[in-house]
Amino acid sequence: MAEYQFPQIVTPLIANIGEVFLIASGDLRLAANQTCWPAQTEMEQQIASAFAALGITIKRAHAYDEALKHGFIWNQRMGMDVFKAIPPEAPLIVAVAVWQYSYHVLAGLRGHHGPILTIANWSGQWPGLVGLLNLNGSLTKIGVKCSTIWSEDFRDEFFLNGIRQWLREGTITHDTRHVRDLNLSQLPKEESRLGGALARQLKKDKALLGIFDEGCMGMYNAIIDDELLNPCGIYKERFSQSALVAEIRLVSDAEAGKARA
Repeated sequence: MAEYQFPQIVTPLIANIGEVFLIASGDLRLAANQTCWPAQTEMEQQIASAFAALGITIKRAHAYDEALKHGFIWNQRMGMDVFKAIPPEAPLIVAVAVWQYSYHVLAGLRGHHGPILTIANWSGQWPGLVGLLNLNGSLTKIGVKCSTIWSEDFRDEFFLNGIRQWLREGTITHDTRHVRDLNLSQLPKEESRLGGALARQLKKDKALLGIFDEGCMGMYNAIIDDELLNPCGIYKERFSQSALVAEIRLVSDAEAGKARA
């Protein structure tokens, strides 16, 4: 009779009171992570100071890598392994100072039960807010709730009031009085008729989208599932990147020049 070796399930870690975990999702490219690391480090130090003033200790869930010269989570497997050391119920910050590949941390965030806070800088040089919106969109797509806050120097009252509420209630309430439903009766009549006609034509005649590399740059939120597209009459033709390279080799310089012109 065969003897099977069953995996040992590790007992979940317990979160300490007054402790908040922090992770940093990064790029897939080494050079980008190395270039952006100083900005990430500076932001994390500012975040830690703001929370320390409220009596909270920030615990980084993964260390700086001396060989790689950065401290980002830079692939999916690493992200999965990092979450093994994070208590499932612990308050968790995802600090985003630069562009990041969201799928590096989605597997762990999908199963995290504690309150999640995404924090971004407000910078014209470092696209943390763009990276955060990508992450938030990906979390929304998989049905994971999170709170969000941003700041230029992490000392303003907007930021400080936000993290106080998050520590107290596990969520941040933003003023959304400027948001309102679309009033269909106010849409231009002729353009509305045209939109309806085009939609009916699309459902009847159907259309193909040529897709290269779904989820490129880690944008899981940019993948629109077939089950949503197909009822609209839109279908996907998934192309191979290697096939594209092979086809490019058949194009002469003269033909490529004409296309560019």
